[in-house]
This record gives sequence, structure tokens and C-alpha cells, in this order.
Amino acid sequence: MFEYQFNMSETLAIGVVLLFIGQFIKSKISLLEKYFIPAPVIGGFLFSLVTLFGYTSESFVFSFDSTLKDLLMTAFFTSVGFMASFRILLNGGISVIIFLAIAGTLAIIQNIIGISLAQVFNINPLLGIAAGSVPLTGGHGTAGAFGPVLEAAGAVGASSVAIASATYGLVAGCVIGGPIGKKLMVHYRLVGHSKEEFLSVGDGDIEAPMTEASITRSVFIIVLAMGGGIIIGKFINTFITLPIYIGPMLAAALIRNITDIQNKNLPMAEITITGNVALSIFLSIALMTMRLWDLASLAIPLIVILLTQTIFMAFFAYFITFQIMGRDYDAAVISTGHCGFGLGATPNAMANMETFTAANGLSPKAFFVIPLVGALFIDFVNALIITFFINLF
Repeated sequence: MFEYQFNMSETLAIGVVLLFIGQFIKSKISLLEKYFIPAPVIGGFLFSLVTLFGYTSESFVFSFDSTLKDLLMTAFFTSVGFMASFRILLNGGISVIIFLAIAGTLAIIQNIIGISLAQVFNINPLLGIAAGSVPLTGGHGTAGAFGPVLEAAGAVGASSVAIASATYGLVAGCVIGGPIGKKLMVHYRLVGHSKEEFLSVGDGDIEAPMTEASITRSVFIIVLAMGGGIIIGKFINTFITLPIYIGPMLAAALIRNITDIQNKNLPMAEITITGNVALSIFLSIALMTMRLWDLASLAIPLIVILLTQTIFMAFFAYFITFQIMGRDYDAAVISTGHCGFGLGATPNAMANMETFTAANGLSPKAFFVIPLVGALFIDFVNALIITFFINLF
């Protein structure tokens, strides 16, 4: 059997090439665009099929240097930490805080469902977390980050389970969102808002233009938060085991809230872009190094767990999200969106709501609450929830 060890530079280069391949394929296949399947997931998954063939045919096997993968993962989640502004959370109103609590509750229950069914099938309970809030509320980024953590804790195949579950969730979240919203409208005889109900809103504050200096500053700020956060993480790890990026996330959140108190600005647009670039390459590398052969023995348990998670998400959105968020048209739209990012990602939530409101009427409240929680706060909360469950089991 031919064996080859890719070094750090080769691993990075392959990840970028697969990212370009994924972007090309996605531009040619509308179904991939419809369900917001990330380009790095497409390219990385195709490469993992190649490695699966090599493994099963005993013709070749590849190994990769994971140094940059871990660095990129930490950089992305550090950028997420900068989004955790308590001022924004409070300014968002009670609806944002309530929905964040609802989303966090869902994440907890997703892990309970996954762990319980994993025990029914007599497999490692940590694999239930890999098919719980890690890929569903968390998405591919969280799946790629926590998969290796779960494997290090003894859950063989956790990375492949998490990535496969995240991909399933992107599709399932889009499929069930619209029908749930429609059923709520019919059952409760809800009427959508018309354009005339809302006054035009100004553009708000004008952001400073991006420059080489602002981009450089954003990179430096992320690096400093990463370095300081690692020190924080080492201290916390003397009491509780945390993934490597939790410390940097906390450091970034601390920096953000200190600057908020001082009424100073961070280059948030540049920080977000830097984090997204890191995420794209990280996902590409994470997908291309998947060991798909680990899924073979877990196929039936994984299918049962994911179908159960989907059914529960539908019931949760219908009976919990809708009821708590106000039992009105806005609550129905929020429930539709919650199906999107409760199983998939925030872009899926936005797609669900855009399709639903295009046919039934506007909902500015939903389009404010969902992205604020989905893009700024849920990843932070979910990471803490997942860490709790990992330490519990």
C-alpha cells in the first residue's frame, strides 16, 4: 500500500484547492445553492471519498499535518467571541434574550436525545453528542472543532459522525421549516404584516471603509486574543476540561465588552471576514481528512438519532418556540427560522424566513431576532453546553 504524509504547507494547499473545487461545483449545481451547502464541505467531502477508496481497496493512504487546521479553527472561534457583546444583547430587547434561552434549551435537549439513543444502541454516549447540538445547533464549524475533541475522549468516528450530521441538518432544516410555519398560520389563523405597516428605516451608522491598516489591526487583535485566551484556557483546564478554543473565545468576548464600556470601536467587519476565511480553509481540511470508513458500523444508529432529532425539532418549533415567542405571525416566522438554524445554520434560517415571508407578509422582528442570536450568541452558548456534556460523560 502506498503511504504519503503531507506536511503543513501541502495540507494547506490541498485545502485551498478543494475549496476552489467546491466553489466551482456549487456554482454549477443549483441544489447545493438551495440548501446552502458550504463550498469547503463539497470539495473536502469529495476528497474524503477518494481517501475512502484508497483505504477500502488497500491501494493508498494519506496522512496530514493538522497544525494549521487547529490554528484556523481557533482563529475562527476567536472571531466569534468578539461578537458576544452584552450591550448588543441587551439593546436587542427581551425577544432576543428569550429566543437565546429557547435556542440554548434546544441545544441541551438535542444532546440528551443523542446521548439517550446512543445508550439504547450500546454505543459511546459521546457519539450521541456528535449527533446532537455539536452539528445541529452548531453546524459544520462546531462539528469540525469538537469532532477531534470527542475522539480524543474515546468516541471513535466522532468527527465523521459530526460532519455527516451537520450536512444532513442543512437539508433537513430547510425541508421542515416552511411546512411548520404554514401549519401554524392555518391553525392559529394568522395574518402576515403588509409593507404599509412599517416605516422606512435609515441606513444607520456608516461603517468606516476597510483599509490595509484596519485589516492588519483585525488580524493582530485576533492573534492577541488567541494568545491570551490560551493562557486563560490552561488555567481553567485545571478545574474543567475545555476545547482549545474556548479560552480565546472568552478572551475575545472580554476584549469586546471592555471596548463597549469604553465606547471604543473594534474593526468588526474585518474581524468577521478574517474569521470566515479561517473557517473556510479549516472546514476544507477537516472534511478532506474525514475517515468515512468509521461511519460503516454507525449507520443505523446515526440514521435513527438524526430522524428523531428532526421530528423533535419540528415539535419544538411548533409547541415551544411559537408559544413562547408570542403566538403571533412573528412567532410563526421565528419558528420557521429556528428549524433552519436549529438543525442547520443561520443562512438556512434566513432562507426559510425569506421564502415564507415572501408568500405571507413581512416580519422585521423575526429578521432581527434570528440573525442576532444565530450569528452572534448561539455558538458561544452552545460551546459551553457541549463542554458541560463532554465533561459529564
